[in-house]
Amino acid sequence: MAKVGKKYADSVKLFEKSKQYEVAEAMGLVCQTSKAKFDETIEVHVRLGVDSRHADQQVRGAVVLPNGTGKKVRTLVFTKGDHVQEALDAGAEYVGGAEYAEKIQKENWFDFDVVIASPDMMSVIGRLGKVLGPKGLMPSPKAGTVTPDVARAVTEAKAGKIEYRLDKTNIIHCPIGKASFGADKLKENFDALLSAIIKAKPAATKGQYIKSCVVASTMGPGIKVNQAKLG
Repeated sequence: MAKVGKKYADSVKLFEKSKQYEVAEAMGLVCQTSKAKFDETIEVHVRLGVDSRHADQQVRGAVVLPNGTGKKVRTLVFTKGDHVQEALDAGAEYVGGAEYAEKIQKENWFDFDVVIASPDMMSVIGRLGKVLGPKGLMPSPKAGTVTPDVARAVTEAKAGKIEYRLDKTNIIHCPIGKASFGADKLKENFDALLSAIIKAKPAATKGQYIKSCVVASTMGPGIKVNQAKLG
């Protein structure tokens, strides 16, 4: 059995590993079990009763968390013309075109957290799919990161917009804030994310949609949420 640290072991004693907790209680516990010296990120892991291998059972979208993520978001915007200044005025760190695509390809440059593009730049970023895709950074219309209104997309990204999507094991992993937010703000962010995931339920889904839900801090144990109350 793998050896765990004292802080982790102490955290596990604060709750019952097999019990499913109501959302408010789970958020309180995840804050209590966050014992690292830094402000830990709180993540939600939702396993869905869908099959991501089928196109009609994909679950993907984006939602603006009411209390943000607690993280400073650096944006890279691919656009041109009047949109360049609009993106800069909205607070984008990097705005341009082919020069940034080349920088990513040749220098393995990734000093950004979100990539946004206006539709007329898809030919430029199209060749970056193999590089940005595996990192979850490829912009898409569904996530609102391919849009003619790049200024709004930048504003939303900096306000705490997160993208959710299924991985190959039919699980969605998303940050919902920092431990320092406290249980109430984390619950508000959690509710916003789960509401978006439930609204995105594919029509082809059969049986139970939300199979399980776990919340955890960066260094802490997973706490089960009562998925029966989620939808």
